[in-house]
Amino acid sequence: MDFRRCAFDRLNRTAVVFPLILPAEVWRRYKTDPLYHCTFVETMRVVVGLLLLLHGLCGSGAQGEAGGLGEVAEINQNTDPKHAAEESTKQTTKQTTSDIWTELRALRDMVVELNVHMELLQRENSDLQTRLSSSESRIDQLERENAVQATELVSLESRLTSSESKTSDLEKENADLQTRLSSSESELLTSKSRIDQLERENAEKPKVAFYAALTNAGTLGPYNIDITLKYSKVFTNIGNAYRPSTGFFTAPVKGVYNFQFTVYGSGSGPVGVSVYKNNKQIMYNFERYDMIRFSNSLVLELTAGDEIHLDLPSGHTIYDSSSNHCTFSGSLLFTL
Repeated sequence: MDFRRCAFDRLNRTAVVFPLILPAEVWRRYKTDPLYHCTFVETMRVVVGLLLLLHGLCGSGAQGEAGGLGEVAEINQNTDPKHAAEESTKQTTKQTTSDIWTELRALRDMVVELNVHMELLQRENSDLQTRLSSSESRIDQLERENAVQATELVSLESRLTSSESKTSDLEKENADLQTRLSSSESELLTSKSRIDQLERENAEKPKVAFYAALTNAGTLGPYNIDITLKYSKVFTNIGNAYRPSTGFFTAPVKGVYNFQFTVYGSGSGPVGVSVYKNNKQIMYNFERYDMIRFSNSLVLELTAGDEIHLDLPSGHTIYDSSSNHCTFSGSLLFTL
């Protein structure tokens, strides 16, 4: 078996020249396909082994013949030459046949082992191909799913950015509204406080207003002296500061007051009235024409207890009836 080991060593050393002696397609598969590579190498080993076996058999035959010559020479010395030649040939053939069968059995076992190994490798390769195809299919599916998820992620990021921007704007608007609301609430509280104060002041401030007409008697005058006009038909007298029995208005508090009066005359004489404050004349109005009508107003600062009344001057006339041509009114504008 030593010559087989030497032959295999030579085959391994000779593999470097395969690119030079093999077809291009065979060399490509030899380099790229591991199963093909192993199968090719084992096949080459078997072929080379067979060739070397035949070569060895030829050498063994020659050696047998050479060795047989010595034995034949020795036999020729002791036996008959013809019998010696037959013995030598028989021994050589028997030894050669035994060696051939031994090598053939070894080669057969090697081929069977290689076939089994190749079938196992083919099954493993088939399984690996199936698993590889499944993995590649799964990878393709995952890549497609990943692409879809990436697109959805970009869309979600865009929507999130838009939502965050809108949220930021709404937060700013809400902050502005909160500021305005706080300001409005502060102003409202201030206004309410001021209103409450004014209501208290208004509740505490006296309310003074009156309105009255003169008489239903028709023409008054002329008289030789001035007389106080008593506006006896009272329509309004809030605070009771006007006394219809005397015709005097008495200021209840210090403040600014407004007064108005209207006068009507029938034309039988001069028509006029005088306004007095504390018995001091502060206004005089008159006319000299038929069917005279006039009015006037005053704004006076009075202290508590001051009195206002109207007089009919001597020699003057005035006319009033149920139509209330002559009136006298006044009110408190504000206190001082």
